[in-house]
Amino acid sequence: MGKKVADILVNMLVEAGVKRVYAVTGDSLNPVNDAVRRDGRLQWIHVRHEEAGAYAASMDAELDGIGCCMGSSGPGHVHLVNGLYDANRAGNPVIAIASTVETDKLGTENFQETNVTKLFDDCSKYCFMSNTPAQAVHGFQHAIQSAIHQKGVGVVGLPGDVASADAVHITTSEQNYYSNSKLLPNDEELKTLAKVLNENEKVMVYCGHGCRYAQEEVMQLADKLKSPMGFSFRGKIFFDKDTNPYAVGLNGLLGTKSGFKAMHEADALILLGTDFPYTSFLPEKNTIIQIDEKPERIGRRAKVDFGYQGKIKDTLEALLPLLQIKKDDSFLSDMRKVHKEVEEKYDSYVQSKGKDNKIHPEYVASIIDEVASDDAIFTVDTGMSAVWAARYLKGKRNRYLTGSFNHGSMANAMPMAIGAGLGHPDRQVIALCGDGGLSMLLGDLMTISQYNIPAKIFIFNNETLGMVKLEMQVEGYPEWQTDMVNPDFALIAKAMNIHSWVVKEPENVQKALTEAFAHTGPAVVNIFTDPDALAMPPEIKFDQVKGFATTMGKLMLNGKTAEIIDTAKSDMKYLKELF
Repeated sequence: MGKKVADILVNMLVEAGVKRVYAVTGDSLNPVNDAVRRDGRLQWIHVRHEEAGAYAASMDAELDGIGCCMGSSGPGHVHLVNGLYDANRAGNPVIAIASTVETDKLGTENFQETNVTKLFDDCSKYCFMSNTPAQAVHGFQHAIQSAIHQKGVGVVGLPGDVASADAVHITTSEQNYYSNSKLLPNDEELKTLAKVLNENEKVMVYCGHGCRYAQEEVMQLADKLKSPMGFSFRGKIFFDKDTNPYAVGLNGLLGTKSGFKAMHEADALILLGTDFPYTSFLPEKNTIIQIDEKPERIGRRAKVDFGYQGKIKDTLEALLPLLQIKKDDSFLSDMRKVHKEVEEKYDSYVQSKGKDNKIHPEYVASIIDEVASDDAIFTVDTGMSAVWAARYLKGKRNRYLTGSFNHGSMANAMPMAIGAGLGHPDRQVIALCGDGGLSMLLGDLMTISQYNIPAKIFIFNNETLGMVKLEMQVEGYPEWQTDMVNPDFALIAKAMNIHSWVVKEPENVQKALTEAFAHTGPAVVNIFTDPDALAMPPEIKFDQVKGFATTMGKLMLNGKTAEIIDTAKSDMKYLKELF
């Protein structure tokens, strides 16, 4: 039997390094499903919702270089969109196959027809609708190549009749090519950069995810410059270590006083591999240097004085010999003292474990950090669970941390854990989930069960949309429609044949977490946390305090005095830092 177009697709995916496909099969996708079955080299993961499949594929790409998800006609591939937005913004090479109606039905508003190129254009680096067998193979090659080298999503629309058609000869390549060329500024640019760093006494280094493969070189840079080292949320797991003598914490909405202060008091700030989005937290009066692999990012977040294209490892290897060793470490010492005070304050919050049904989430996060292995992979939901991860999860020997840090979607942690658990079953995979986020894709706990993925799902169950509640408070709105009436998550997990624990008392937290980590298969721990735990950014503006006070006043006028008292008790430990 001759090869079909779907057979060519499967072979190209395998040759490109794809290990598994996340999809819900059906109608126009069935020819590809059958090709995967007959070939036998790809694992087909039957997710319950295609959005979960897109997130899992993104995690494959983030950890191992490439991922793949598929969606059938119309609603099937529409469900991929949110996860693909996240992958594309995170720079993760994902191949998405959007199967669709037969070619003679296109443009007729046929049942389940979509305009694939319009639909996926904004969440991909490459999007192509293939109408013939030859076009399909060209599209597969170009989509994979674009995803790999532009670092994002490649989409191919694939009608069912094209997928099942006989393959035809094409005159261009059916394989893909990886390259790892050096990329760094030229000699004159490096000399200018060295001169700027040598001439400024107080330099701060700020590291993003682009420093992932340059950790040793970044440490050498900080050592030579006697620089305090800050980091973005995506970069923190590489440098936020007890053994790092330069670390001063994060900046931004989830940042610390020390990270903010060091950045603003430095004479020169060097941004390494970061597309830090919170411009209001960045300084304007000091000298700012930015180095990034993608030059289009330079200057779009800050008033950059010197911008250079380069991979961080390649650039620093060439730069380090040109730098003078600074003798004065007073700026570093001062910022480290501030950082130590911040860390001690965070540690003090852990001492108060909370009360029944209102366990302090800080305590829970600190125990997870304590019990987790040194090479654990953490995924975190957007919302308050991300706050506790930012403050209490520390880098160790080979830990990794990720979330929807660019797209900012809810419901990402659990499906990301699917990808991480399948790709790295030898490592602990830990998802810090909010109750709101988990509820959105709750059905895919069954995917974890079906494939016995050894992910540990920790639910910070505060029975509210905690981050939204805080946003409303600081903007002066009374919280409304943020409460969550939740099912028994542990009972649902049990019904899905997943071991589960319920924790309502602070004294049971460590025991439950330890048991969950010791369990060899998937585990769900439903922890009832304090809904009034507060997250404060490193710089508080008067309008935010005013808005919070306005909200409390409105609640009192509406007869919610008891709620105000509970909120005040939980929040006072944070609010007193402002005065």
